[in-house]
Amino acid sequence: MFRFLVLAIGLFGLGTLPGLAQGWSYVGGDGKTVTLDAVPVRILASQDAAAGLIPLGIRPVGIYADSAVADAKALQGLDLTGIEIIGQAWGEVDIEKAAALQPDLIVAEFWPMETTWSGGNDVVAALSPLAPITGPEQGASILTLIEDYETLAASLGADLTAPAIAAEKSRFGASLANFKSALAARPGLTALAVWAGTDALYVASTQGASELMDFAGWGLNLIDPEVADDRGYWETLSWENADKYQPDLILVDNRSAATMETAKAQPTWTLMKAAAAGQVTDWPAFWLRNYAAYATALDGLAAAITAADPDLVP
Repeated sequence: MFRFLVLAIGLFGLGTLPGLAQGWSYVGGDGKTVTLDAVPVRILASQDAAAGLIPLGIRPVGIYADSAVADAKALQGLDLTGIEIIGQAWGEVDIEKAAALQPDLIVAEFWPMETTWSGGNDVVAALSPLAPITGPEQGASILTLIEDYETLAASLGADLTAPAIAAEKSRFGASLANFKSALAARPGLTALAVWAGTDALYVASTQGASELMDFAGWGLNLIDPEVADDRGYWETLSWENADKYQPDLILVDNRSAATMETAKAQPTWTLMKAAAAGQVTDWPAFWLRNYAAYATALDGLAAAITAADPDLVP
């Protein structure tokens, strides 16, 4: 038996010998390497990580969401059958449910501007005793983030050549080409990304949102706020000053349908010429994590760009 084992190792190598566990390692968005004795199977995932992994064939055993799952934009349209929901509020997780799932790994996203993982420090403190936490960085591009999920999924055993995966990637490529064509046909168009609250209008900084950085890189002329908050995400405008910026197209954060309704309910909303002209569309803010969702978002944006008057604001 010993001679057979030596011969088998010589022929196949340790990594391919049937029945021998393969080690696994991954460099996370925080720059740290997680190493395990075997490829992890029982994975807990943040809602965004789940949205990145499930379309690639990696199904977690548990998900913790930032809100009620029914309201989580990142998870819409995904089959969550058989997956335990261990949290439905930002910063909260059911540690008993999480422990009962006996996870090998927790996959989240590292947010460099916050210097923490998805869910925040309280969730990290609760989950880290159960299994290592790792995942990609939420950085300068959603497209890069999706590609990082592909790398992670492949390391976990995903077959990225599967027809369904290839089809979604191809559809995204077509949608991106259409988006760029729409922009090319509207060279003078300017856009402004906002979130509307009852207290104020919040103008988004391009550098604070990965998808906005993608859009800008692909040619969308986004107006940046003069002053962002101390974290670099928003400039806060009182509703009396909602017309400080005058874009040709307004992108409204669509994580909640209520945001658009809140904006429309403000008497000063239409002081922006784009709002008065109906040149308003959805901004898929912070939640895109897979090719299918991104393709749909780009299709909507391309249609809004094509319909907009690029000379609305002199």
